[in-house]
Amino acid sequence: MSQTLITFAVTLLLIILAVVPYFRHLRKKEEKARKKFQELKISGLDEAATVHPHIDVTNCIGCGGCVKACPEGDVLAIIEGKATLIHGAKCVGHGLCAEACPVGAIELLMARPGRSADLPALDQNYQTNVEGVFIVGELGGIGLIKNAVAQGKTAVEYIKTKPRNGAADFDMAIVGAGPAGLAAGLTAKANGMRYVILEQSDIGGSILHYPRAKVVMTSPVELPIWGKLKLTDVKKEALLDVWQKIIAKAGLDIRTNEKVLEVRRADEYFEVTTASTRLTATYVVLALGRRGTPRKLGVPGEELSKVMYRLIDTSTYRDSNILIVGGGDSAVEAAAGLALQKNNTITLSYRREAFTGIKERNLQHIRGLIAKKKVRAVFNSEVTEITDKTAVLQSPQGRLEIPNDFVFIFAGGELPFELLKKIGVGTRMQELDEPAVRAAS
Repeated sequence: MSQTLITFAVTLLLIILAVVPYFRHLRKKEEKARKKFQELKISGLDEAATVHPHIDVTNCIGCGGCVKACPEGDVLAIIEGKATLIHGAKCVGHGLCAEACPVGAIELLMARPGRSADLPALDQNYQTNVEGVFIVGELGGIGLIKNAVAQGKTAVEYIKTKPRNGAADFDMAIVGAGPAGLAAGLTAKANGMRYVILEQSDIGGSILHYPRAKVVMTSPVELPIWGKLKLTDVKKEALLDVWQKIIAKAGLDIRTNEKVLEVRRADEYFEVTTASTRLTATYVVLALGRRGTPRKLGVPGEELSKVMYRLIDTSTYRDSNILIVGGGDSAVEAAAGLALQKNNTITLSYRREAFTGIKERNLQHIRGLIAKKKVRAVFNSEVTEITDKTAVLQSPQGRLEIPNDFVFIFAGGELPFELLKKIGVGTRMQELDEPAVRAAS
């Protein structure tokens, strides 16, 4: 009997020794998450601007699978035994959290109208309030390549069921040759529809603006004609190469350097006017990115040839003094890439007091580079002038004039709202959140 008690006591002690530290770790982790959540609420970063996970707390079992699945690091956390959206502004709609939830307690929703009023109002087939005009991809508020591909396919599959005007040049005009536009074109081609893809620059869309070697695709997708694209963690260059092979195999009709200036309804079809031509189509699919035309600073010297708004290949910049303007993912990734090149001196100017909405891996990377003095970050600063050999910043330390060979400006883009306004496309005005197409669909 005494031996049994001893065994029981030892077993209980071992359990306590194993369980207590575990629960202390969970409590410490939860307190850290709670503190961060409160900080983010103050700055408004707890709320998402576009698609985000909505957790049904009545079904959530607090397993943490969604937290581990999220590649952005700190979008979700477990608080009081339930999954909680703490950094909604950082969510980009991967949908991996919903896929990882074992009890189906997560669905993807659009942000409330107050946070996403500038997003176009779309129905379940991505048609706008203007009948015959569709919006797919980034401009609709849901990023990621797999989502863009799914939307492009869905819109065209719906158009296939609708009447088409034989008097028009095309059944549909697709504006944009990024992932959404290419998916729409492939779907149209596979269904024997008359289509044309119009691209204002080159094939690839927003992907072209990413720094060299950036990871841009994390999940496989199914493409018409081509089949399953099984690449994961693929780099930008490899993905663009695959796009070219897909285009060649399918024989897609893509017309580059054709910026669309106007879309106007004429009788039973639309007239689409570009910088060099005019054509007609029964339907229009806008597969535009949200980057738009690069936003300029409007400061003296910005017209100099050393000032750029796009970085393609970091390896071409060496032995240089380089200023990066901006604090988003593009700016941080450019600064990190340029800092790794031989004998570069990198200064990053950001108008805010700290990095806020960037991806966790980028945040950790740039912090490490700043700590190692490979990047000099000047927060709460603005560029006031650019000269042939210097760049001038106004900062808390006063006027800073730094030697400079190149300036890269990542201040966002002027979104194509003017075009949408001319067409008559309305924005989201609903009072309630709307379900978004799940990333896995």
